[in-house]
Amino acid sequence: MLMANFKQHTSKQGTLFLAGKDAESNEALVAQVGKDEDVLHTSAPGSPFVNIKGKTKKEDLKEAATFCAVYSREWKKNKKDVIVHVFKGKDIFKEKIMKQGTFGVKKFKEIKVKKSYIEEWSK
Repeated sequence: MLMANFKQHTSKQGTLFLAGKDAESNEALVAQVGKDEDVLHTSAPGSPFVNIKGKTKKEDLKEAATFCAVYSREWKKNKKDVIVHVFKGKDIFKEKIMKQGTFGVKKFKEIKVKKSYIEEWSK
């Protein structure tokens, strides 16, 4: 895995987040995710997949969700709150008919990222 292919962010808690830059890097990112690691993606198409490396600390989830939302098409187009899905690596699947950078998820939780958090991140 070449981490240079991904956007990177270290959380306030010291946890590494990796994010895809496009369909190709999203494929590579999902390929390197551990089965018990958390992954995030907006509920709408057009966002990076974000991988929280290692064990997720509770405080990291909101920060990782904001990191995901900032780079999403949903935020860029609408400038409003963004819904982000959080799931485990083991819940991701790929079918042959799915285009590059697209995956299915068996189960997920939702986090609502408030517009104010995204605006603060973007400063």
